[in-house]
Amino acid sequence: MRIGIDARMYSTNFTGIGRYVYELIDNLLKQDKKNEYVLFMNRSGYDNFEPKSKRVKKVLVNARHYSFAEQTKFLFAIRKAKLDLMHFTHFNAPIFYRRPSVVTIHDLTLSFYQGKKMNSWFHRKAYNLVLRAAVKNAKEIIAVSQNTKQDLIDITHTSPSKIEVVYEGVGDTFGPREDKEALIELVKKYGINHSFMLYTGVWRSHKNLVNLIRAFALLKEDEGIESQLVITGEEDPYYPEVRRTVKEKGLEHDVIFTGLVDEDELVGLYQAAKLYVFPSLYEGFGLPPLEAMRCGTPVAASKSSCIPEICGEDNAMFFDPYDPEDMANSMRRVWLDEAMQKDLRERGLTHSRKFSWEKMADKTLAIYKKVLK
Repeated sequence: MRIGIDARMYSTNFTGIGRYVYELIDNLLKQDKKNEYVLFMNRSGYDNFEPKSKRVKKVLVNARHYSFAEQTKFLFAIRKAKLDLMHFTHFNAPIFYRRPSVVTIHDLTLSFYQGKKMNSWFHRKAYNLVLRAAVKNAKEIIAVSQNTKQDLIDITHTSPSKIEVVYEGVGDTFGPREDKEALIELVKKYGINHSFMLYTGVWRSHKNLVNLIRAFALLKEDEGIESQLVITGEEDPYYPEVRRTVKEKGLEHDVIFTGLVDEDELVGLYQAAKLYVFPSLYEGFGLPPLEAMRCGTPVAASKSSCIPEICGEDNAMFFDPYDPEDMANSMRRVWLDEAMQKDLRERGLTHSRKFSWEKMADKTLAIYKKVLK
């Protein structure tokens, strides 16, 4: 069979959906020795991927998401490939593609939090049209959590029988600390000179960074805790309130912005952190807390959307993400209680091992076979 994969988000930078696409392709090609695969890519992914088998072909489409090219050029390319099945790895699919397809829904963030980008009437209309067309046209839908599945049912009224939950995984590069000297050099590089709390991810409104900074400020004021807060991720000019809040709270020397870090440094920061904090208001899956757990770091996380489902109720300290005081109290409890840290560390490590990219690819391949019967 000839299977197409929308790999326009394929990335070796391992952020968000790019990681999912990378791991899906890597593990499918290891597991499946029978089917042919056609990977549709934008320039960056196309240049970085070299097929290692004659069963794998890459096609350059250069069609941005939400673009006219997505609905025309990309559509023409996948029709030309004469596929038995197409896997759209995000809901951004050509609305007039009618051949058998599978679509992965990672989240419905834009249905709940519009953000400050592409929030015009036109973009809202386009989002709803493309989302509904993708789920309607697909033979099977992959949701990355039970919470996302329920959101999809509530918003699009899709039949539950059409949606299968397939969890994402945690890569083998994540694990407890080994090279202490390397960690010392890493924290020194970023000017970290105290035990620290860590946040990793993008800067968007639903990520709730402002309330995280407010909670951290309460800790510094009330307890005088000797700690720094390290925030990774590329700074977003649409959210100046993040740095503004740091300045308002007088935390310029206590909050460290690293910018976007590579995977080796990301793993090192997870390993070196005393506490990982995930304040997000909404997630489709929420991979970072699992990555922190796999690195042996205690987690304090938001009790919203899928986060308790993915973290497991007993494996993290949960808080109300809308209440900085509750967030601060949870962070304080873990920070000051060594027995709790040890317990969360052990529980989290065991729990995170249940999630693997190999298992994700295996279940995805089973869905392909189901559709192709």
